[in-house]
Amino acid sequence: MKRKKYSPEFKREAIELVRRSGASCRQVALEIGVAPNLLTRWVREAQPNTEKAFSGTGSPRDEELTRLKRELARVTKERDFLRDAAAYFAKESSSGTR
Repeated sequence: MKRKKYSPEFKREAIELVRRSGASCRQVALEIGVAPNLLTRWVREAQPNTEKAFSGTGSPRDEELTRLKRELARVTKERDFLRDAAAYFAKESSSGTR
């Protein structure tokens, strides 16, 4: 069975419905056709700021991991370049005339 994906707008509207109606997350979830534990999680995740909730597809941890991988690739390239340059200049200085 394929997992259903819900848009950020749908999630925000469902959270707002819970807050305005005074009904439990379970009641609202059953009315709109969402699993109660899923709606409860959305409400919990949206606590700090509803506007910024669900803005991206990845978590901050995923974004940090991607940034670190990018930085590691850059540093590895720099290291390899410097190693090759050092080897080249070492060879040049040892094969030069004295």
